[in-house]
Amino acid sequence: MQRPPAEDFSLKETNPHLGGGKFSGEKLTSTYDLVEQMQYLYVRVVKARDLPSKDVTGSCDPYVEIKLGNYKGTTRHFEKKNNPEWNQVFAFSKDRLQASILEVIVKDKDFVKDDFMGRVWFDLNEVPKRIQPDSPLAPQWYRIEDKNGSKFKGEIMLAVWMGNQADEAFPEAWHSDAAAISGVDGLANIRSKVYLSPKLWYLRVNVIEAQDLIPGDKTRFPEVFVKVILGNQALRTRISTSKTINPMWNEDLMFVVAEPFEEPLVLSVEDRIAPNKEDILGRCAIPLQYVDRRLDNKAVNSKWYTIEKHVVITEGDKKKEVKFSSRLHMRICLEGGYHVLDESTHYSSDLRATAKQLWKSNIGVLELGILSAVGLSPMKTKDGRPTTDAYCVAKYGQKWIRTRTIIDNFTPRWNEQYTWEVFDPCTVLTIGVFDNCHIQGGGDKNGTPRDSRIGKVRIRLSTLETDRVYTHSYPLLVLHPSGVKKMGEIQLAMRFTCASLLNMMHMYSMPLLPKMHYLHPLTISQLDNLRHQATQIVSMRLSRAEPPLRKEVVEYMLDVGSHMWSMRRSKANFFRIMGVLSGIVAVGKWFDQICNWKNPITSVLIHILFTILALYPELILPTIFLYLFLIGIWYYRWRPRHPPHMDTRLSCADNAYPDELDEEFDTFPTSRPNDIARMRYDRLRSIAGRIQTVVGDMATQGERFQSLLSWRDPRATSLFVMFCLLAAVVLYVTPFQVVALLSGFYVLRHPRFRHRLPSVPINFFRRLPARNDCML
Repeated sequence: MQRPPAEDFSLKETNPHLGGGKFSGEKLTSTYDLVEQMQYLYVRVVKARDLPSKDVTGSCDPYVEIKLGNYKGTTRHFEKKNNPEWNQVFAFSKDRLQASILEVIVKDKDFVKDDFMGRVWFDLNEVPKRIQPDSPLAPQWYRIEDKNGSKFKGEIMLAVWMGNQADEAFPEAWHSDAAAISGVDGLANIRSKVYLSPKLWYLRVNVIEAQDLIPGDKTRFPEVFVKVILGNQALRTRISTSKTINPMWNEDLMFVVAEPFEEPLVLSVEDRIAPNKEDILGRCAIPLQYVDRRLDNKAVNSKWYTIEKHVVITEGDKKKEVKFSSRLHMRICLEGGYHVLDESTHYSSDLRATAKQLWKSNIGVLELGILSAVGLSPMKTKDGRPTTDAYCVAKYGQKWIRTRTIIDNFTPRWNEQYTWEVFDPCTVLTIGVFDNCHIQGGGDKNGTPRDSRIGKVRIRLSTLETDRVYTHSYPLLVLHPSGVKKMGEIQLAMRFTCASLLNMMHMYSMPLLPKMHYLHPLTISQLDNLRHQATQIVSMRLSRAEPPLRKEVVEYMLDVGSHMWSMRRSKANFFRIMGVLSGIVAVGKWFDQICNWKNPITSVLIHILFTILALYPELILPTIFLYLFLIGIWYYRWRPRHPPHMDTRLSCADNAYPDELDEEFDTFPTSRPNDIARMRYDRLRSIAGRIQTVVGDMATQGERFQSLLSWRDPRATSLFVMFCLLAAVVLYVTPFQVVALLSGFYVLRHPRFRHRLPSVPINFFRRLPARNDCML
């Protein structure tokens, strides 16, 4: 596979005309100031009265046709109504106006041929222009006329004006760009929408013990366990070690649930009487609406729940139902102190706890302008020709946005602007581009329509300077079995506005996750299983919206499957570690040059510095901190001025071998025919996937050390640089022996003086950016 030119995958800075004028570098203040203004001709058809009819009954089935050149838009029709009310809006892009005359034609619906009832003419040169934030233009009555210009008795109420996409009529209007789409469902699938993720909770079920169980076979010791089912989630406890009718477990089971709670918690106590056979000893169902909620790690009161088993006993010719009641002792609570992870931990856009009582005030606002895309690849064929119906999805926090679909266009222009509240700067905004396959056919090999992915962009907010407008063109890259492919470019404008710089700086000393993650942590396997359940719940709930946000879209945005084994990712993480260690290797080579007197002047200076530090050891630490301070100030000249983007070279995507890509895109479990090879291959992939994660985490820690002085996160680097200066000053005036003594006592302090939450330096370090944001 031939490697494409490197410049094809580069980030490009653009100069769009934001807010109707060319961006000058100063902060803009208008409503749609991060997008280019798009002019539209709006026609609002409100209602009609006293319409003429050629029917003997004196009634008609009216509808309105809006005609502008080759574009025709029609309202819905009413049956047997002379005074209909439509209240529909039509929008025609000014760039595609094909005529100077607008016709509004009233017609009577008929099975054979629709009858002409009258029309109204408008000269586009006389149409008024609405300038935001003016109030909506008031509609007025117009007398309709026949084809000869004679006035009819009927009247129609209309409003016609020129506006832009900031008009409140824009989202629900019929657009001339979508003239080929018909039907209510088709139009609903192409309009822009805002979605909200369901509120997710962790449900903790602590199964303690059971009492008075009645096993079916009393000649043997029961092997009892508890199975807990919640929707499509099912977990079970271990088999109780006490082989009695009063077994004990004291085991925690964790589930993910979403408001509103639709399904009850079903528990069944079962006795394993054979390797694949269980006898149900009792069941109970618990509605989640009545479950206790806790916000901290305080103990929850335990309760006894009655479990029942229905048995039919025959006595002669009579049948009666007998209930044997046992009890199950449990603690059940909804955990509001955790953040339910539905995204990859490296790309999380929200780190708040579930309970709103634990939320802190926002620290700023993120504004995103989705301008346009260029050079999109054809995603499907229609009538024998390639086409693409592109739309964008952006996700940050609980808010998902979906732009309108631009029909049959390889250079779509959306120019839509959205806003999010920011509660933590160390979060990631994700923007994906997709092809809408639900309006003009298309689908996978099974015939099921699936929206095709065109590409994705991730932007970490901490890498953005505050109050600066970023305008860049990002490459849309997708990895295929044949290699990495550029699907086009998307042009974005964004601005991160900080409400309080002090509050944002204070966030760097706070734990990354809510307190419960540290006071009562969950295991790695629990988090993996719970994240899988959370993504399934989110995709299911969003697919029930109208129009639905499809499962394939949600899973792509949430990086489902990113933990799977990949030789390419493993190599990329290895090279990341080598990149981190290269700095240590360079220091070693420099020291070797000093020892070998490669540069005599430098060697002499180092000898003098070593002599001073040896004679005055109290100068060692302040000298180190002062040196780091000077390095940080020196690197400020080369601080990054552009946000990070997908890096094919870093991801090892541009030179991956075909067999590696075949392995990466292979199904899991593998589709190889040999059973032994399948078993070994799956085991290898499972183990290597864990190694890959560990190697990636090691690379992340090293890259965070590098980002201390790289100004990748300008606020974090400024905090560290100022700390180095302050530490240097304090250590210059403080005797070294005092510093060493206090440090030793602090490290060896008694456990009662230790805090269970991470310390401020650890919290600061965990918030530093790493290069995993740029990984494909």
